[in-house]
Amino acid sequence: MSTPPGPGGVGGPGVRNGWFKWLILALISVAIAGNYYAYDALAPVAGLLHAQRGFSQSRIGLLNAVTSLPNIVLSLAGGVLIDRFGASRAAVATAACCCAGTMLTAAGGPFEVMVFGRFLFGFGQETLLIALLAGVAQWFGAERAALAMSLLFSLARVGSYLADISPRWAPGLYAGGWQPPLWLAAGVTGLSLAAALAYWALDGRHHRTSAEPESGWGGLALIGGLGRSFWYILALNVLFASVFFPFRSTFAIVFLQDAKHLSLADAGQVNSWVFFAAIFATPILGRIADQFGHRAMMLTLGAALMPLTFITLAATDWSFWISTAMMGVSFSVVPAVIWPATAMLVEPRRLGAAFGLINALQSLGLALCNVAAGWLDDAGHAGPQHPDGYQPMLWLFAGLATLGFVAAALLWARESRKEKYVSTDFTD
Repeated sequence: MSTPPGPGGVGGPGVRNGWFKWLILALISVAIAGNYYAYDALAPVAGLLHAQRGFSQSRIGLLNAVTSLPNIVLSLAGGVLIDRFGASRAAVATAACCCAGTMLTAAGGPFEVMVFGRFLFGFGQETLLIALLAGVAQWFGAERAALAMSLLFSLARVGSYLADISPRWAPGLYAGGWQPPLWLAAGVTGLSLAAALAYWALDGRHHRTSAEPESGWGGLALIGGLGRSFWYILALNVLFASVFFPFRSTFAIVFLQDAKHLSLADAGQVNSWVFFAAIFATPILGRIADQFGHRAMMLTLGAALMPLTFITLAATDWSFWISTAMMGVSFSVVPAVIWPATAMLVEPRRLGAAFGLINALQSLGLALCNVAAGWLDDAGHAGPQHPDGYQPMLWLFAGLATLGFVAAALLWARESRKEKYVSTDFTD
């Protein structure tokens, strides 16, 4: 397996190994946190959109599904462009798309304008994430990137947490209806764009890589040459995201209101704890992965909790705090390990394309699952008068999460066999 360049690979030793890379990480984290906030800002206003604009569950699901549609095709191309033109340049361009998209979404009328705004936001969001992940790998090196990437996701989830609890800290905006909270989200993506610009300026001054850039479109050639471990990781990544984000970022709050009879503020608070726990747990788990390895085992244990979460919600009357805790632990473990593990399996000049391939398939899964969940809820007449109408959606997510667990278990089995001959996991 090729690994990213060592300590001299990005900048000089004084830059890469000193405080400067942590400043870059802080800017990268602010850039993605604003977009996490904007993505999750839809869930707290879902009930208002239903009550004030008459949106069906299918329409609400479409607003998040459409964010994934452009990336089904463009994520892989975006990853190749990142490899060719640089992560920081791509970050600025895509952050600008996200900001423009959230402004159109907040404008809000007619419905088609909101859909286009979410589409434009999605056009930038996934490629922005790929660019920032590639930037972290370049500055820290993949074998030491678990802590850095975990901190990135941890700070990003502050954005999601703040979006979930926004009915509590910004009640005046929600009292004004569905639109003011979405304008707040547009303002937050403006801060994200400013952070991306600062990252680009500093990266352009100090960033030098020892790896040769991928010439032409050669990054696309990686698809046929990756080991089986990469494909297991890809399957887990796609299935995990296709279950977690459509539920948590689209339907969880309205589900808690209708099925568990919580207020909007309380439902947002409960939902926020999934990310709140991950804010603190993810970097700790990333540090453990860097220090001790056994990444495949960690992924398998984390993936096992996700189907149990939905089975608990669908088949028991247990407290929603139990399912919230299981989902929070799962979402702390899997992202802390899966992205740096992926970087260990792919040579650095093709890392953007590898992340792009994963995100392209993730985007397909997110779009399909958002639409399917909304359709199932409408078909089951889910609502406060019929909370059992949410059951088909929960079982769909439970089944897909089980397949993700199987992929993780197969990965663990393969890596366990390899560890008999090498000293660490995730080698080819």
